[in-house]
Amino acid sequence: MKRLSEIRIGKKVIIRSFEKDDLFIKLMEMGCVPGEMVKIEQIAPLGDPISISVAGYSLSLRLNEADHIFVEETE
Repeated sequence: MKRLSEIRIGKKVIIRSFEKDDLFIKLMEMGCVPGEMVKIEQIAPLGDPISISVAGYSLSLRLNEADHIFVEETE
């Protein structure tokens, strides 16, 4: 498994788990739950934040948040 912060633009991944429980609650409220497919849409010019597509909408995450999300590549 990889961390979401390591995935490149255009890749689709599936969320598998979270490293921090407090982050899990915040992301779960926004539709980021284990088993959900996520696509990396954009990365800011300096690398932070990143924009992902999840549950039908775009969500911006800081790299330190994305670093605590474990994902599995689908493509």
